[in-house]
Amino acid sequence: VQLQASGGGLVQAGGSLRVSCAHSGRTFSSYVMGWFRRAPGKEREFVASISGNGGMTYYANSVKGRFTISRDNAKNAVYLQMNSLKPEDTAVYYCAANSGRYGVTYIVESAYDYWGQGTQVTVSS
Repeated sequence: VQLQASGGGLVQAGGSLRVSCAHSGRTFSSYVMGWFRRAPGKEREFVASISGNGGMTYYANSVKGRFTISRDNAKNAVYLQMNSLKPEDTAVYYCAANSGRYGVTYIVESAYDYWGQGTQVTVSS
């Protein structure tokens, strides 16, 4: 399985951005998908996750109400719509795939089997 994240960029505080992740596998709908991020000088942290059929989602408290995770199983893609962005959202955003052993509420990195290369999101104040 290969994951390819894209869509990062520079945006002003209060703005919006959508990042995408393409999944190369043939059984995409069997994977729980997640987004993580690593801010400068900090450890990577969980952002959001979504179940295989998209019916369940889970968010970090820091992004709840501002970010929305979604997926399109016909396109083998997962998205993270980010609204009301803040400078503290600046980070490299990584998508990850959990082969289904763990549900959406397992937010530790070890629950995820495959990782994308990351895409930079920078929010200016």
